[in-house]
Amino acid sequence: MYPREIEEVLLTHPAVSMAAVIGVPHERHGEEIKACVVLAHEARLTEQELIAWCKERMASYKYPRLVQFTPSLPTNATGKILKRELRDARVPRSGGVEGAR
Repeated sequence: MYPREIEEVLLTHPAVSMAAVIGVPHERHGEEIKACVVLAHEARLTEQELIAWCKERMASYKYPRLVQFTPSLPTNATGKILKRELRDARVPRSGGVEGAR
């Protein structure tokens, strides 16, 4: 998995302001792709809509199966997204597509 490549595709969606891709534990596959997304001001988008949009633009093994919308992403003083904090937050998984694999 190449998180930056997936993030770059996510950022081309007009409703997406910021995005970070992390791996989260998955019982059967070991790890699952999760996108943490900040929507643009007043944008509306569902997890299923974003996943379907990604499926049209990415290889089947790359698109995120899980999407978490959040008001902001943790960053350091230089603006770099702190993915470790996203992984460590243990925020419940949201969205996703049942039987996506």
